[in-house]
Amino acid sequence: MPEIVGKEVGPIGFGLMGLTWRATPPSQDQAFEAMRTAIHNGSNCWNGGEFYGSPDYNSLVLLERYLEKYPEDADKIVLNIKGGLNPQTHQVDASPENTRRSLDNCIAQLKGRKQKIDMFEFGRRDPAVPMDVTFDLIDREYVQTGKIGGIALSEVRAETIHEAVKHTKVVAVEAELSLFTTDILENGVAAACAQYGIPIIAYSPIGRGMLTGQFKKFDDLPKDSLLLSLNFPRFQQGNFEKNMQLVEKVEEIAKKKDCTPAQLAINWTRTLSRRPGMPTIIPIPGATTADRVEENTGGRYPEIIPTNT
Repeated sequence: MPEIVGKEVGPIGFGLMGLTWRATPPSQDQAFEAMRTAIHNGSNCWNGGEFYGSPDYNSLVLLERYLEKYPEDADKIVLNIKGGLNPQTHQVDASPENTRRSLDNCIAQLKGRKQKIDMFEFGRRDPAVPMDVTFDLIDREYVQTGKIGGIALSEVRAETIHEAVKHTKVVAVEAELSLFTTDILENGVAAACAQYGIPIIAYSPIGRGMLTGQFKKFDDLPKDSLLLSLNFPRFQQGNFEKNMQLVEKVEEIAKKKDCTPAQLAINWTRTLSRRPGMPTIIPIPGATTADRVEENTGGRYPEIIPTNT
């Protein structure tokens, strides 16, 4: 079993973003059912955000309510939270003042339901603040005092990882990775993580939903979808139709493997860890229903032979 911050986690984690950060979030009961299914299937590496939703209904608020109902799950969850956005500017702000504000707010929103946040990361690097200033503060005031377990990085370049390890122990790096998005395999990020023994938390392993098979044509995309409002190129008309040709190829392979396209895509990401010179990779597919969580984490997974290509 993989380990993060000294704790065992399942080979597949769980992304919380879609449970609170969407135009119409699922009901709390539906979210709880999905979360409970993830725990039941051993998907205990959970990834959320202070800014995944409104201040009164984000990942931390939902998690606090979940743990009020299921307190026995608190010690099972290895929790990674991203924060650091300045609520006034809506920009990443790693100044000491905003670092304390963000961390204190995240901790307070859990209301003591969980002993501590296992990993904390800024959504992006703040180039205006020296890395050692931010990390020294977090280490001294939060890690060493037991308020959080450690510092992770999100959406960083390889050179940032090489610099960060000089100032702190980096417990994980979060990055996008899927059959559609393989940048970190080629730009030095995966290699840097392997060099320092840092696990990668791989978000969007099913291509932001495109590899689930639920979208067949452009009109299948929900009109209130963040995929459209945020103008992801992959989901724009013209691009969408071309990408669906690639999805059809994945569906053909999945059929031969007797699994769903999502299961194939997730297991491809997970299997990359077995390539020589690769770090541990933990995909964190998001889902808003128990059935989808069951498919992503509890279903049959095909054997994929890793290669160097």
